[in-house]
Amino acid sequence: MLTAEQVLASQKATVETLFGLTTKAFEGVEKLVELNLTASKAALGEAAGTTQAILAVKDAQELLALQASLFQPLAEKTAAYSRHLYDIASGTGAEFGKAFEAQTAEAQKKFLAVVDNAAKNAPAGSETAVAVFKSAVAAGNNALESVQKAVKQASDVAEANFNAVASQAVNAAKTTTTSKKR
Repeated sequence: MLTAEQVLASQKATVETLFGLTTKAFEGVEKLVELNLTASKAALGEAAGTTQAILAVKDAQELLALQASLFQPLAEKTAAYSRHLYDIASGTGAEFGKAFEAQTAEAQKKFLAVVDNAAKNAPAGSETAVAVFKSAVAAGNNALESVQKAVKQASDVAEANFNAVASQAVNAAKTTTTSKKR
């Protein structure tokens, strides 16, 4: 049986976790806003420079060379922006994942304490039923751990794929730029 103090402590921990996660979510939003403001300022500055360069072009050959010189940096900047965006999203998601894992571990610990307490107070002859129940709880915990490991592996694979695609896009832009200069 839970005491009033245990219930209050549990509620307090839940509220603290909620406020912590809310703070992390706002930090993620702040980082996104800052990234977008920085990218927007840079884009405005580059647009002004590009417009002046286009107005100074004297012939079609020079225009093609200018276009080729702008393409690669644009691809690199887009890849960098995407990487920053991914880092912010995955960092915020990781904080939520850590909180979930901590809450799950704490809930498992409390549940096992209740099971152990119930087993101590179980009537004689119920040892087999208690052992089966404990085995089922352990199997459930193992299944949860397996799912968490699978999610972590999938996340690692997704990040590796993201990095590979970004790298290929930048390399393709370099190749295209090199081809157009010739």
